[in-house]
Amino acid sequence: MTGSGEPADPVPAARVRAVAAGAPAAGVLLAAGAGRRFGRPKALVELDGLTLAARGVRLLRAGGCDPIVVVEGAAPLRQLLPADVSIVPNPDWPTGMGSSLRAGLRALAAVAPAEVAAAVVVLVDQPWVLPEAVTAVRAGFHPHRIVLADYPPPAGRSHPVLIPRTLWEPVAATAHGDTGARGFMAAHPDLVTAVPCPGSPADVDTPEQLLDPHR
Repeated sequence: MTGSGEPADPVPAARVRAVAAGAPAAGVLLAAGAGRRFGRPKALVELDGLTLAARGVRLLRAGGCDPIVVVEGAAPLRQLLPADVSIVPNPDWPTGMGSSLRAGLRALAAVAPAEVAAAVVVLVDQPWVLPEAVTAVRAGFHPHRIVLADYPPPAGRSHPVLIPRTLWEPVAATAHGDTGARGFMAAHPDLVTAVPCPGSPADVDTPEQLLDPHR
């Protein structure tokens, strides 16, 4: 338990069974960064006995995503993750999150079954996102609109972000630096929907922040 009385692990093993509600969606975990402020790649950091990379995969699976793609960069992740998870190397990871989003969406476009209608994108350094947030953005699916999580103030809009298959390449083409999908959303606000979500999108930049999801 955390000091606030909430469970320390938002994705307990009992909830890892995939949820069927919502659009058929793949999962994309962006996990390529070096974690310079943290002192090592955050994908390798452990919280409650799991690496943040493994927690991200478990989050997507619990939210009903299949298949799952993990974008790696600063650290190899194959040995940390289940065999059915696809690993996508991103040699351009130092340029920022945009290159990882491009790599993940384009790799997914090449391998995802035709029935996969969308991709749900999550970040490896947001360990307190809940499976309910993943299912919420899936439930808000529209074939031509991005759906993102909207948390109570002060957090506001954040990941997970659902990108419909029709927008994978347009979003990838505009993903540069650390902006991710923000450039596309800023240019096309009429194609963006936000849905209320529980949990916390707080990210982890330092070891001390692992102790305080409600900062």
